[in-house]
Amino acid sequence: MQTKTVEDQESATPAPLRVLIVDDEQPARSRLRDLLFDLSESLPVVVVGEAAHGREAIVMAQSNVVDVVLLDVRMPVMDGVETAQHLQRLPKPPAVIFTTAYTHYAVQAFEVNALDYLLKPINATRLKDALARVAHARALRVDLLRAMQVNCRSFLSVLERGNVILIPISDIVYLRAELKYVTVRTHQREYLLDESLVQLEREFGERFVRVHRNCLIARAAIRGFERAGAEGDSAWQAVLEGITERVSVSRRQHHVIRSFKRL
Repeated sequence: MQTKTVEDQESATPAPLRVLIVDDEQPARSRLRDLLFDLSESLPVVVVGEAAHGREAIVMAQSNVVDVVLLDVRMPVMDGVETAQHLQRLPKPPAVIFTTAYTHYAVQAFEVNALDYLLKPINATRLKDALARVAHARALRVDLLRAMQVNCRSFLSVLERGNVILIPISDIVYLRAELKYVTVRTHQREYLLDESLVQLEREFGERFVRVHRNCLIARAAIRGFERAGAEGDSAWQAVLEGITERVSVSRRQHHVIRSFKRL
């Protein structure tokens, strides 16, 4: 009869789950860390980091291998629902367990395929049960995550060379639809975003104004309008803050020029 060597036994030991804790309250993060420590004998886990808001979480998830994120819903800078959307751009997105004191997110959390939804104060048994299902986690449904979003996102995100780049909404000069993508223009550079211009207008309509069927401009970036070429009154362009590029205003959107002149 063959016996297992120490090496065989060690190789049979499951690798610990790598957990990222995200909560804006330090006591809540400490409690989760303590609970995970208590569970570690029966369910191997290791805390790879703690973040106070979603923007920190995105950075940590890219610099560490993360299997599961314990993600608070309501946080400053970037809330949990928005964070979950951006995490889905990672080449290998972690599983998400929402944690919060608010019950009204529960049904939606399961609709988007979140691994679980834990109410504070978090119960150790419920946490263990949720973590035990990580191997069977499914990808989150980004469309339903957007439906959960109470407020507009603070950032857009794109994947470049395997890294998630966060683009603050406040930095965007314009959004222009081109083929299957939307060009996001900031003062520094352009990004290609795989979202619909119609959906972006629906979400950020108060911040942006449509000047063409394929272009939205940030209201705060508009310095004025000027006539273009020899077409006279029929051709106008928007003059933008911080960039020399001009954006054409379609004839159908000339009412935008009149509205800004009245301000």
